[in-house]
Amino acid sequence: MGVQLEDRTTIDMFKEAQRGRPRSNPYPREVQIRINKRVQRMRDKHRGMRRMEVKMPQDLVARLDEYAKQQLCTRTEIVELCITEWFEMMEQESP
Repeated sequence: MGVQLEDRTTIDMFKEAQRGRPRSNPYPREVQIRINKRVQRMRDKHRGMRRMEVKMPQDLVARLDEYAKQQLCTRTEIVELCITEWFEMMEQESP
């Protein structure tokens, strides 16, 4: 029987007891990151969000980050707002 690091029922089945302060999370950091990303994807899916990858020039991303920092919001919020406004402009121009 193989033991998966993410398996909650057999996490300490073959592990020796360690000395010192107990860890707050039994998983190694890379497994924690993988679990957290999976949970974040599920949260986004339930909120109706979809992942999208876009390639942009570095200087444009730097300007976008600077603007997001000034506005105290995220890069995603700025891009979402820009695209929404662009679609609204396009709808107003077409009869």
